[in-house]
Order: sequence, then structure tokens, then C-alpha cells
Amino acid sequence: MHKNKIKHVFFDLDHTLWDFEKNSDLAFQKIFNEKKITIDVSEFFKVYKPLNLKFWKLYREEKISKSELRYRRLKEAFDAINFEISDDLIDTIAIDYIDYLPHFNHLFNGTFEILDYLKDKYSLHIITNGFEEIQAKKMKSSKILNYFNVIVTSESVGAKKPNPKVFKFALDKANASIDNSIMIGDSIEADIYGALHVGLTAIHCNFTNEEVDNSDFESITALHELKQYL
Repeated sequence: MHKNKIKHVFFDLDHTLWDFEKNSDLAFQKIFNEKKITIDVSEFFKVYKPLNLKFWKLYREEKISKSELRYRRLKEAFDAINFEISDDLIDTIAIDYIDYLPHFNHLFNGTFEILDYLKDKYSLHIITNGFEEIQAKKMKSSKILNYFNVIVTSESVGAKKPNPKVFKFALDKANASIDNSIMIGDSIEADIYGALHVGLTAIHCNFTNEEVDNSDFESITALHELKQYL
């Protein structure tokens, strides 16, 4: 990677800067308390989280709709813990979850520090597969919205990472080029290989220290490590 050539830094949002898991847990806990849903929250999360990843993968691959994603991840999670719940209540929870989620604002350690470090050296942007209606709210609530010049959601493009259309759309909107840009994100499939496929340099945010083959890209375990590369 030629550090001196980079002018544009594209970040993913969820699981990269914005602590999705922590904020999601808090949103569900609030909803379950309000709706008096008496379940073991830790047992729910144990089954919900892998199901959420499964359905997001299907959503990225255009195999299910947004409404199917929202319903089925909850339905299958409640079924897995043998908790009887009506479809109407599942729909209500799904709506409340999207409403509540952006109001929780936990970021990964070092987010403000790295954005302050980068903001005067590069143009910073967001490319996210998250839902259009809540991504800007998340960034505003967590006070990072003003760091970014261009924010591209998959819904605004009509395609989802790793589809090349998303990256090309973002580059055009930011008036950036493949040679002077870099992508930073947590998803090997969506962020890293999606970026590499169009010729972008990519850095993987491996905050959970997963074993991955990173022979094609650089990897970091904390945001402050980006200073080694930018």
C-alpha cells in the first residue's frame, strides 16, 4: 500500500466504528422490558446473533427482502428458545428495534481518536449495507456524522456490498479513484473482498481476533493500528 497516494478513506459503519452488538443488545433489552417479555436475554442473544448473520448474508445476496430479514431473524430466534409469540408482536418488536437502535451510541474504542487523526489528512466517507432510514441517525447520535463527506447506503445504490456497483457508486460520488482510495471494514466478504474485487486496497477490522487468511490484505485488531498504514 502506497500511503502517500491515499486521499480518500472509506469506512464501513456497523461492527467497524459503531458497536453494533452492544447497541443491539441494549435496544432488545429495552424492548423486552417494555413489552414484559420474560425470557433469558442471554439465551435469546445466543441464538439470535448467528441467525442475524445468516439472514444478513441472504439479504446481501438478494435472496430475501428487508421485511423478511426483519421478521425471520426474530421468528426463528424465538422458535429456537421455544418461546410462543404472535406474529403481530414480532412485527411490533421489529419496528421498535429499528426505532430504538440508533439512539444507542456506543462506538469502538479509539473511534474519535482515529477519526480526529485522519480528518485533516484525508477525505473520509462511509459505505454501508445498513438500512437507509437509520444509518445517519446512528452517526448523529454517536456524534461522528460530521467527520464524513460522503455517506453511501446500499439502498441508495440499489445493490449491496460486495456488489461492485456499490464501490463504484461511492468512488464516483466522492470524486475519488481506485488508486487514491482505501476501504476499511469488518466483513471479509462484503467489505474486504468486495473492495479488492474492484481494485481497491482494503484493511480488515478483525476486532474479535478471528483466524483468517489475510494474505491478500492488511488486518488490524484495534482502530488505533490504522496509524501504521495511514
